[in-house]
Amino acid sequence: MAKILIVEDEPHMLAGIRDNLEFEGYDVDIAADGQIGLNKIIENNYALILLDVMLPNVSGFDICKKIRKQGIKTPIIFLTAKSEEIDKVIGLESGGDDYITKPFSLRELLARIKAVLRRTEDVQSESGNTQMVEIGNLTINFENYNAFINNQPVKLSMKEFEILQFLFKNKNSTITRDTLLDKIWGYDYQPSSRTIDNFILKLRQKIEDDHNNPKYILTVHGIGYKLVLG
Repeated sequence: MAKILIVEDEPHMLAGIRDNLEFEGYDVDIAADGQIGLNKIIENNYALILLDVMLPNVSGFDICKKIRKQGIKTPIIFLTAKSEEIDKVIGLESGGDDYITKPFSLRELLARIKAVLRRTEDVQSESGNTQMVEIGNLTINFENYNAFINNQPVKLSMKEFEILQFLFKNKNSTITRDTLLDKIWGYDYQPSSRTIDNFILKLRQKIEDDHNNPKYILTVHGIGYKLVLG
């Protein structure tokens, strides 16, 4: 069963989640401090990280940003007491894959965990062969999560990989924002369309010669986006 790291500083919450996940058969590791959690993530391989936002020493958002900069793509579900949309957007744009707002039920948490693990497995299994694909300035291998510009490695977040892969699989077809939100995030709360727009901007900055005048990822006004390839 998948190995999951829980980074949570509230003892009862930490123990409760750990006990229930172990009962479900997951291999569970824990950390009650942000810096300890960060060190464990760097030193170990996990299938999933449950990451509290408000932590001693290093916040959950900062942990996420740090590991993404190091190229660690382990999926992250944020555990947060904050319910404002801006906090959710910050979490997702910092590299998180999902979030769940406290208090939450065990059933909801398990559903989120299974959904994120399933999406991760789907991305890996649907990547096909190890062929390198050229999209504008970017050369990308969807299976190995490697990307290059002018033969130099470039970092993409897991969400950037997933969005670009979905657009590539549906190249030359218009994809609505709602479809992207459903296929990439796929949970009850949908991040705002602004979140999708920000990810598209980041991809354009890597792919296009002039991201203000894109040739590859085009906006279909009022609908969504289209990846145009010959």
